[in-house]
Amino acid sequence: MYKKILFLLAIVPSFIVAQNTIKGTFTPAEQFKFAFLYQVTADTSIFVDNADIAEDGSFVFELKKTQAPGTYRIVYAQPQDEYNFDFLYNNEDIELTFDLDKGVEFVASEENKLWTSYNNSMSMIGQSLNTFYGSGGKKEKDFKKIIQILLNTQTEFEKAAEGKLVLNFITASQPYAPQQLIDAKTFTENAKKAYFSHINFGNPVLQNSNFLIEATLNYVFNFIDNDDKNVSYINNINTVEKAIGNNSKVKKIILEILWNQFAVEEIEPVANHIANTYLLDIARKTNDNELVKELTYFKNASVGNVGQDFEIIIYDEEGAATAKKMHDLDEANNYLVVFWSTTCSHCLDEIPELHKLVKTLDKGQLKVIAIALDEDRYRWKDMTYKFPEFYHVFGEGKWDNPIGDNYNVKATPSYFVLDKDKKIIKKPYDFKAFETYFKTLPKPEPKVEVNDEDELDLEKE
Repeated sequence: MYKKILFLLAIVPSFIVAQNTIKGTFTPAEQFKFAFLYQVTADTSIFVDNADIAEDGSFVFELKKTQAPGTYRIVYAQPQDEYNFDFLYNNEDIELTFDLDKGVEFVASEENKLWTSYNNSMSMIGQSLNTFYGSGGKKEKDFKKIIQILLNTQTEFEKAAEGKLVLNFITASQPYAPQQLIDAKTFTENAKKAYFSHINFGNPVLQNSNFLIEATLNYVFNFIDNDDKNVSYINNINTVEKAIGNNSKVKKIILEILWNQFAVEEIEPVANHIANTYLLDIARKTNDNELVKELTYFKNASVGNVGQDFEIIIYDEEGAATAKKMHDLDEANNYLVVFWSTTCSHCLDEIPELHKLVKTLDKGQLKVIAIALDEDRYRWKDMTYKFPEFYHVFGEGKWDNPIGDNYNVKATPSYFVLDKDKKIIKKPYDFKAFETYFKTLPKPEPKVEVNDEDELDLEKE
């Protein structure tokens, strides 16, 4: 899961008297060296304290009187957005254990023990419902018994959580509970419709936690039609956007996280739907120019879009140079735009293999345009002589090159297969993937040359 986290240092005077402690033990102790404590907010995480891990795995954080209740995060390794866990703090001493295999368990903390117990109880009830439907799901008496347990459990936990921070999370998690027996399909459809009934996106306690993000991701990725996942994803995202309502700050955070999720998975139609329908407009209104660029570059480089144009210097046999736009090329059935670098080890393995393949192809099958994202023009020029079958472009500035930006290049080598109209049709992961895909493309039909005598014969006929 993608998490947008920015770590900010908050300096607090050290002379304030400590009020509560957060202490615990990491297992296995030898694998942990440090722990950092952050307070979670809607769009960032604020540094609170750090602690060394003792030889027995123990650690202690001493909190100040002014420390606000809310969701907190302990980071125990790098990268920080992967190695962490969250918990609730509400002016109480907390003791916990954390095991790499078992996760976090709370020894002392009413808030966190209640939240853990609630989730475990609801999980068990969910298993009972799955077992009921899995066995046929015909007896209404058994169904109503499970639903009554669900309702009683929800009520009991809400009562136990009165006056506590965790009540916000328990009420927002209230599950769908039909009064009468319904089939499994109808249950799922109704549960989907009721999913956001108790979730208030304007609740600041929920905003300053991962709850809204996780609830949204669960909805988008769990309620899908496997026959047409992309349509399901898009419909679910539209529902999420409506459920968020006018909370523009929360909407931007959640939609950006969703966009990143689909972008990383290279599910381009869904990522571009989020950008085009919602996120680009929000980014412009909030003057987030970096996000506008990121969304635009991703869209430009998506399959189905015409590849962004750029200039190529072409040399003839006498060495005379001609400048030509990539869009004006008309010499092949397909084009391969490959981004590489003279200092990239994978490139130095794959580019020679690509050149070897090109030399075996018929004229008009493929033209390779090799763009070197580089800083040393002389080294690049020397290396281009090894690959005379390619058109070469020097992408000065390396990662700050406009051609690389327009193709959303994040690593080298990167491959873009274009058709004769310069539309992107495939983005292979590496040379082998390109080679496999290229074999599936139709070869160009041979051109029939017509001489003057043939033309005269046709005129006679």
